[in-house]
Amino acid sequence: MRMQVVSDEARAMYNGGVAGLTYWSPNVNIFRDPRWGRGQETPGEDPVVVGKYAASYVRGLQGNDGNRLKVAACCKHFTAYDLDNWNGVDRFHFNAKVSKQDIEDTFDVPFRMCVKEGKVASVMCSYNQVNGVPTCADPNLLKKTVRGQWRLDGYIVSDCDSVGVFYDSQHYTSTPEEAAADAIKAGLDLDCGPFLAIHSEEAVKRGLLSESDVNSALLNTLTVQMRLGMFDGEPSSQPYGNLGPRDVCTPAHQELAFEAAKQGIVLLKNHGPSLPLSTRRYRSVAVIGPNSNVTVTMIGNYAGIACGYTTPLQGIARYASTIHQPGCADVACTGDQLFGAAIDAASRADATVLFMGLDQSIEAETIDRGGLLLPGRQQELVSKVAAASKGPTVLVLMSGGPIDVSFANNDPRVAGILWAGYPGQAGGAAIADIVFGISNPGGKLPVTWYPQEYVSNLAMTAMDMRSNPSNGYPGRTYRFYKGPVVYPFGHGLTYTKFEHSIASAPTLVSVPLQGHHKSPNATVWGKAIRVTHANCNRLSLAVHVDVNNAGSRDGSHTLLVFSNPPAGHWAPHKQLVAFEKVHVAARASQRVRINIHVCKYLSVVDRSGIRRIPIGEHNLHIGNAKHSVSLQATTLGVIKS
Repeated sequence: MRMQVVSDEARAMYNGGVAGLTYWSPNVNIFRDPRWGRGQETPGEDPVVVGKYAASYVRGLQGNDGNRLKVAACCKHFTAYDLDNWNGVDRFHFNAKVSKQDIEDTFDVPFRMCVKEGKVASVMCSYNQVNGVPTCADPNLLKKTVRGQWRLDGYIVSDCDSVGVFYDSQHYTSTPEEAAADAIKAGLDLDCGPFLAIHSEEAVKRGLLSESDVNSALLNTLTVQMRLGMFDGEPSSQPYGNLGPRDVCTPAHQELAFEAAKQGIVLLKNHGPSLPLSTRRYRSVAVIGPNSNVTVTMIGNYAGIACGYTTPLQGIARYASTIHQPGCADVACTGDQLFGAAIDAASRADATVLFMGLDQSIEAETIDRGGLLLPGRQQELVSKVAAASKGPTVLVLMSGGPIDVSFANNDPRVAGILWAGYPGQAGGAAIADIVFGISNPGGKLPVTWYPQEYVSNLAMTAMDMRSNPSNGYPGRTYRFYKGPVVYPFGHGLTYTKFEHSIASAPTLVSVPLQGHHKSPNATVWGKAIRVTHANCNRLSLAVHVDVNNAGSRDGSHTLLVFSNPPAGHWAPHKQLVAFEKVHVAARASQRVRINIHVCKYLSVVDRSGIRRIPIGEHNLHIGNAKHSVSLQATTLGVIKS
């Protein structure tokens, strides 16, 4: 729904001559390291979540009119790109050393889903090298994988000036002509920047590049322009030609921005419970913090012009009288000159809401964070205000990446903690609706919130996903890291109480082998079958889950289904295999049917990068409910052990 609105507005603006039709979005890189400045653009750390988001996002933008495109989306940045500028290493010079296992198992999953399931019209290669080769010059990545294996129907574009970067900064080739030739021959169709325009002709003259290579690149870009209808004449007579200024910033679209903001807010802590605040009991509220009256901070990066903002201060003011004190001049919060007035406000008001966190000066494209704590003296302000507050203190965090707020989580004077992300133009209204209980929070964390100690000895440049006990390497994301966390992946509280029970699920699933792979020795290697040797068609298990809302408020709940594969030293210790959102009225229950595709979601990847289905017992976890299902290999009705 949201992306259909975005593409409606995009077409409207194109018709008005103020926008194009190719959108280099979404960013579907895995949020691998919590310090990454661009993590805010991504859907998080889990490959399945990111992949499903990618496919849905692209379908919403591109429309469903067969081969015609409403707008052309682009999944970026391919691949293993998740470092901007850390400790003297920047993205223009970084060589990501990545195992075949991690590429197949983590980094490429969202891109594969984007191309195969989303049918995206474009993929963007990244600035970095992967195992010594610039991604925009790697035929294995572009020609063989994206176009060959995944069958991209569209064009491959460089990140802006990537070709110039691998020539000038990485010195990958000795002449610019070789760089141009390498890129086009690897499968690059379009250069964001001047490099190919300047050097390709000379590359052809020198015999480094054939004209047919250039023609095929041209074909891939022109075909997308044709599918967009760019050659179909007067836009007003074309599909979407009726969209115009009246279709931008409509009340329905602005309502959707408000709804999206509410759904994205995560309730991290609710001591007591103290939230929601009653408007009858808390008539005056101290609104404190460097993010308490912000506008553009709320839209993050890569955003257009908002229709209009509701700041946090304006949002709270709809429900209570406010005493506003910023407490810090900005998020850097280097001094305590403004603390006194903030502490005084908290001591006078019935309740206090602190708006703290980050903005683009702390985390952004080109800026990775040094650590995970709140910047400057923010933590000190929170603790002092909470200690002085006459009523309950609520901490609201704006950020893209996780923040170590253990101090506030452990402080009984901090009654509640909300994470709002960068909530968009209606952020202030959405936060206020959750704080005062007009809406019931249902968001879940898409990333692990780690303690500061996690990153204190962890190089951002270390790409391995799996932990290595022999050298103390902790592993990354909830799938491979088992150490202490501030809040786990998938965490999120609500103002009601949801209970799960598994109504029905199979205990045994037979995995049929393809005809020519019937020799048990060849296939059931280490009790794990190659996915390519299994008959995957329609091989799924249906799980029926009853979700009961035992509380007194209606609410939306996201069911997260995790699987623990049979113990193998290369399997994740758990992985998300399905998720489903369900709305349940107070004191009612809903039955949810979840289909888990065995080959796609119950498979794991071995050290050689081969996807396999582990034979044996897989344990499914949905909240506190557990179910175990045994996978067995069968050939012609005979179960092979």
